[in-house]
Amino acid sequence: MSIPDFARANFQTLLRAAGDGNLALMECLDAETAQPRYVICAVGRDGTDYTFTPFGHLAEGNPFDAYGPPDPADPDGFLPAAGAPNRK
Repeated sequence: MSIPDFARANFQTLLRAAGDGNLALMECLDAETAQPRYVICAVGRDGTDYTFTPFGHLAEGNPFDAYGPPDPADPDGFLPAAGAPNRK
């Protein structure tokens, strides 16, 4: 499975921000559930103001339970998680 260009570009931005010491961990509210999320953000400057670009939130609990490995037999998909419906 090929990683899309937008994901590669965002990852490179995240690496640059980390290398420059321009990352922040912010408490935000989930837009759908209003539950707190702890979001990794790149910090930038806009004149005298700071800008925070969110990249994703930290997984609560065991992150190994949240993700599955790529399906080696399907270059366009992932193995379905236990109990998850098959997307095909």
